Amino acid sequence: MDEEYDVIVLGTGLKECIISGLLSVDGLKVLHMDRNDYYGGESSSLNLTKLWKRFKGNDSPPEHLGISKEYNVDMVPKFMMANGALVRVLIHTSVTKYLNFKAVDGSFVYNNGKIHKVPATDVEALKSNLMGLFEKRRARKFFIYVQDYEEEDAKSHEGLDLTKVTTREVISKYGLEDDTVDFIGHALALHRDDSYLDEPALDTVKRMKLYAESLARFQGGSPYIYPLYGLGELPQAFARLSAVYGGTYMLNKPDCKVEFDESGKAYGVTSEGETAKCKKVVCDPSYLPEKVKKVGRVARAICIMKHPIPDTKDSHSVQIILPKKQLKRKSDMYVFCCSYAHNVAPKGKFIAFVSTEAETDKPEIELKPGIDLLGPVEETFFDIYDRYEPINNPEEDSCFLTNSYDASTHFETTVKDVLSLYNKITGKELDLSVDLNAASATEQEAA
Repeated sequence: MDEEYDVIVLGTGLKECIISGLLSVDGLKVLHMDRNDYYGGESSSLNLTKLWKRFKGNDSPPEHLGISKEYNVDMVPKFMMANGALVRVLIHTSVTKYLNFKAVDGSFVYNNGKIHKVPATDVEALKSNLMGLFEKRRARKFFIYVQDYEEEDAKSHEGLDLTKVTTREVISKYGLEDDTVDFIGHALALHRDDSYLDEPALDTVKRMKLYAESLARFQGGSPYIYPLYGLGELPQAFARLSAVYGGTYMLNKPDCKVEFDESGKAYGVTSEGETAKCKKVVCDPSYLPEKVKKVGRVARAICIMKHPIPDTKDSHSVQIILPKKQLKRKSDMYVFCCSYAHNVAPKGKFIAFVSTEAETDKPEIELKPGIDLLGPVEETFFDIYDRYEPINNPEEDSCFLTNSYDASTHFETTVKDVLSLYNKITGKELDLSVDLNAASATEQEAA
C-alpha cells in the first residue's frame, strides 16, 4: 500500500464508484478503499436477512417472505432516465457491458387524490384524464412547442429567448392551470421545488425533451430503466472497470484516516499502519465529518408486498411522484416500486419505497400519503437518515466530498453531483456525446 497515487477514493457508494471509474478511464492512478467488507456504502443492496438485521435487529425474517438471497433491496433506489446523463456515463466508460437493464413499466403523478400516468407528448396530453378538455388543448400546444424546440434553430423559438425568459412567462403564454404546471414541473421536468418558475426556461424545456426522448426510446410506459438485480450491480461493475484500467480496490480497510500536511492539504490515507500517498482524496461525508454540514434529513419506508401498486395498470416497476403542493408540504414525496421482474425479490413479491425530505421526526405519519397508495403491505421498515453537503474548499485541502443522497427516486441530481465533482478534480467537462445505442443490453432486456 506504500505507493503514490493520483487519487485515493474512500467509500464504494455509487457516486464514489462512478468518479473512480471516470478517473481510471482518464488514465489516472486510482486507489479505492472502503472500511466495509461490502460494496455500496450508503447505497448498498441488501438481501432479506441483512435488511431484517439492519431494521429489526435480528437475522431471522419470517419464512412467508421467501428466500433471503432472492432479495436485492437497494438502500438508495433510483431509476435511470433512458437517455439521461448516467446512462451516457455508463456508455462513456463501457460499464454497460457488465450490466443488463430492463425498462420500467410506469411513470405516474399524484393529482387531486388520484394517480395518473404522466403525459409527456402532445398525443398523450389529449388522452390524459389529468386535465379538462380545454386545458388538454392548451397543454398540447405547449408540448408541441417543447417537442419542436431546437436550440440552434431560431425559427422554433417562436420569438422567445429561453436563456432570458422565465419558465413562468413561457407557461403563462400558453395559459396553463396550476395543476398542469405542477405535474409538468415536478413529474416531467423533475424539479424538486418551484424555484425553476423564476429561472430561464431553457433548463425546463431541455428536461421535458429528455423525458419525452427517453420515453420514445423503448416505446414503454416510462422513460426509465433499471438494472436487473438492482443498483448493487453498479459499484461492482465500476470496480471491474477500474481494475481493467489499473485501478486498485481494497475492501474491509478499517479506520481510513486522511493525512494532512502543515498547510492543511491532504497528502495520503493511512489504514492499518500503512500510508498510501496521493495528490487528491475523494470521499463520502462519513470519512471526513468535520468537512461537511447537515442540510436535511430523508424519511423513508421500505415495504414488501405481494401485488403491484393499485391503479398503476399492474406495473411491475413504477415511479409515482407526489408534488409538494398536492400534499401541502415543503417538498415532494416519491414512490418507487420494483419486483421479481427486475430480479430484486422472489417471484410474486414487490418492493416499494416511499421517501421524502423529512419535515418531522415521525416518518410513519409523514409518509402516510405515499404508503396509502400501496394497498396491503406484508412488512414495512421505517428509517430516517441525515443528509450532508461539503463545506470545505478543495483548492485548499485537496479533498473532494460527495453530497449525501436525496429523497428522489431518479438519478438526475446524483449525476449532477458526480459531473460537477469530476469537473473540480480534473478541470474539464466530461464529454457525454456518446452513441446511446451502445447500451445494447438495454434494448434486448426492454424488448
